[in-house]
Amino acid sequence: MITDPLEIERIAKGIDISLEQLAAMIDHTKLKPYEVRDSIRKLCEEARKYSFAAVYVHPIWVPFAKQQLKDTNVKVGTVIGFPLGSTLPKIKEFEAKTVLEEGADELDMVINIGALREGNYQLVEEDIKGIVEAAKEHGAMVKVILEAGYLTDEQVIKACKIAKKAGADFVKTATGFGPMGATIHHVKIMRETVGDEMGVKASGGIRNFKDALRMIAAGANRIGTSTGVDIIESYREAKQHGIKFEIEKIPCKLCPVTKISSKAVPKEVYTYYKSKCLGCKYQDIYNKFYHGK
Repeated sequence: MITDPLEIERIAKGIDISLEQLAAMIDHTKLKPYEVRDSIRKLCEEARKYSFAAVYVHPIWVPFAKQQLKDTNVKVGTVIGFPLGSTLPKIKEFEAKTVLEEGADELDMVINIGALREGNYQLVEEDIKGIVEAAKEHGAMVKVILEAGYLTDEQVIKACKIAKKAGADFVKTATGFGPMGATIHHVKIMRETVGDEMGVKASGGIRNFKDALRMIAAGANRIGTSTGVDIIESYREAKQHGIKFEIEKIPCKLCPVTKISSKAVPKEVYTYYKSKCLGCKYQDIYNKFYHGK
């Protein structure tokens, strides 16, 4: 069963957090391959101005970002095995140790997606453990990126359990480069699986304050986005002008099924999600909106 989007919408509508509280949940991110020094400098300036939780940059930019953010509370995060996750475990561990020595405060690592899908759970756990152990020596945080769009719900749940067992601090939805990105459905089952002992980071396609509030309502306590400034400013405007959170009239728009492509994911994953439409109580809305029936 897919998470009922309207249940999450009702919770999101009732959320009333301050601008400062929302900003403190945002990982302000620039992870495109073409970033240059000026764009990283601007990222850090914005993070300082809005007091975001962290900036996230490619490993090459960690020392520069660290220097830009000295004497602030903004953390410097980077990515490991990004964005595919298929790097050898010893290479991921070496990458982690290197960026930690360069000053990284947080690491977002991509799991070995193929190993998880074929049931090689020992490899997945050892892959995560290597990063966690390296991070502990530096007092750094580890978030495990599941890239949930490639996985069934059962595989997402299994990945969360492995990450928790391996000692990670957070589980995270997606890299932003894979299919689906963040969905309220995946956030909800991730939170239900890890409980309150771990964090849940929603990342991938979160563009405005409504998206952010939806993710928070589903259970996220960190938001990864390249549009952190837009999120805060749109939230500021909504608060100033009394703009209400309008519940999405087409719940299917918030469902991962409508984001999936047969060309982007394994065939069995595509079939898995599409089959969920058959018993959905919003099937009539789906057919009318998407097929004109």
